[in-house]
Amino acid sequence: MKMKHVMTLTAAVAAVALATSSCEDFFDTPKAVPGLEIHFADDWSSPARASASLPDTNDFILTVRDASGALVFEGSYGSAPATLTVAPGNYTVSAVSMRFSEPRFEAPCYGDTQVAVVVKGQTSRVELYCTQVNSGLRLRVAPSFREAYPGAQLQLRCSEGRLAYAYGETRTAYFLPGPVSLLMMRGGDEQLLLTRTLEARQVLSLGLGASAREGVSGIDIQLDTARRWLSEDVLVGGAGEDKDAAYSVGEVAAHAGEGGVWVYGYIVGGDLTSSKCSFEPPFTSRTNLVLAAKSSVTDRSACISVQLSKGDIRDALNLVDHPENLGKQLWLKGDIVPVYYGLPGLQALSDFEWK
Repeated sequence: MKMKHVMTLTAAVAAVALATSSCEDFFDTPKAVPGLEIHFADDWSSPARASASLPDTNDFILTVRDASGALVFEGSYGSAPATLTVAPGNYTVSAVSMRFSEPRFEAPCYGDTQVAVVVKGQTSRVELYCTQVNSGLRLRVAPSFREAYPGAQLQLRCSEGRLAYAYGETRTAYFLPGPVSLLMMRGGDEQLLLTRTLEARQVLSLGLGASAREGVSGIDIQLDTARRWLSEDVLVGGAGEDKDAAYSVGEVAAHAGEGGVWVYGYIVGGDLTSSKCSFEPPFTSRTNLVLAAKSSVTDRSACISVQLSKGDIRDALNLVDHPENLGKQLWLKGDIVPVYYGLPGLQALSDFEWK
């Protein structure tokens, strides 16, 4: 009897184990697989966010790369799986509305990049909040400019290429963020009119006129939540080219690339190097000066640099021979450069006048 009971108990345990195994197979419980769920933020394309029509997110180009830079996925957002199965690790997720690498008309580009961490057995959710990643510029050519330069051609230039801009053009030209120059071509000669540095989301509307006398440039900035619209009027033969409308020290950096313009300020030092300058005598270099908005400035970062080339202007202005010039106010005429000894600078001086 005792042996029979033991055998019966063993058979019962085996039946329970078999039943349990069969249930697990029947329900087929899956193991968690790590992955990426990629979505666009719900409100990024809200009509209240922009005056321009926004592209369909399904057409955005989606790119996913792992920590080594290897491509995991590339294609339209609409064709991507709901959950992208990946191994645990770090991933860079990017989406853009178009491929943009050189200047083009009517080509605002929107995008975003996020870094996601995928943990073993879990799915990571990525939200893309897209904004405009390139910048734009639109010219408004005034009748005064057309009359003054009837045979001229305008071009917009950046490091990635050029765009011809006809007088009657009304479209907006788009560029990668960075410096954009306006050139005028006449009789085979190329003249640089101005350079502006544009940031992502900025769209500059630039009024271009011509005047025999100086006017004052006006800047009107309007900001919406999606793109920053700027408006500026420029007179060719205008601001900066007459001593009475000279640029201040604080305005110099914004006008890099302009030539033959007047700048006013105080001589506050010299002996420039790439990281230092002297604000007190004795001075040892005749080849440079620094100007500031006030005669009391002793902060290098608040100054602009001035190159003194060999000649009458150097002989009259240098602080080695004329330490009495320290603290004096004057006007200088020359070419504005983005950097000279680590500061916005003035080179190729052609004239000066004391206050």
